[in-house]
Amino acid sequence: MTHTLIPYALVWAVLTIIVIAMAVYRRSIANQEDDTLHIRDDEVQMVAQQGVLAHKLEVIDRWGKILTGAAVVFGVVLGGLYVYWSWLELNASSSNLQIIR
Repeated sequence: MTHTLIPYALVWAVLTIIVIAMAVYRRSIANQEDDTLHIRDDEVQMVAQQGVLAHKLEVIDRWGKILTGAAVVFGVVLGGLYVYWSWLELNASSSNLQIIR
């Protein structure tokens, strides 16, 4: 029973590792962020850099939310399947019924 869930568990693990890697990457990008407001004429280049960095963070945040949601949903479904198949196997063994796969 559980050997059929191994490929799906590996996909879930890879997805979770990608989410963690994105969080670390976002943290490293956010460390470069300058929180001060630049309004003088000689700081125009800094304003442009802040805009590029803010856009990068927005893209990373969007994909992070999507992939985190997918990992959570996939994990919950995988856990539900494991519990359901375990329940079926327990009931089939107690009543000597075969599980059709």
